[in-house]
Amino acid sequence: MPTTEIPLSGVVAEHFRAVNAFDVDAIVSTFAPDAYVNDNRREIRGAAAIRRWVEKEMVAEHVSVEPVEVLDHYGDVIVRGRYDGDFDRSGLPDELIMSNYFSLRDGRIVSLAVVLNQPSEYGDGADAA
Repeated sequence: MPTTEIPLSGVVAEHFRAVNAFDVDAIVSTFAPDAYVNDNRREIRGAAAIRRWVEKEMVAEHVSVEPVEVLDHYGDVIVRGRYDGDFDRSGLPDELIMSNYFSLRDGRIVSLAVVLNQPSEYGDGADAA
């Protein structure tokens, strides 16, 4: 099966350690200089923009993430994490679990998409051939 559960390790583990320590420099250092982030349907491109996003929307709002599932999917890493912090929770579930889709190259994050997924009427794909 191409998707397997794995331990949290490498730059992705460093990323979550830095997020939970509210360490702007350490978070930004996990990204490649030309990386992009898609958060809440917004693309944030390059180290300077990512730094501004981290400062304002992660560190200033005391966002923390508890990884609850880590998957490898053809070399990309998917982390489902329980989010907490001082951000606006309007319209969000009490237990906020979001999926983080990481693409990695040369030990750095080159892309990250953070998505609040909805259940699918088509199932989870576990029966795919």
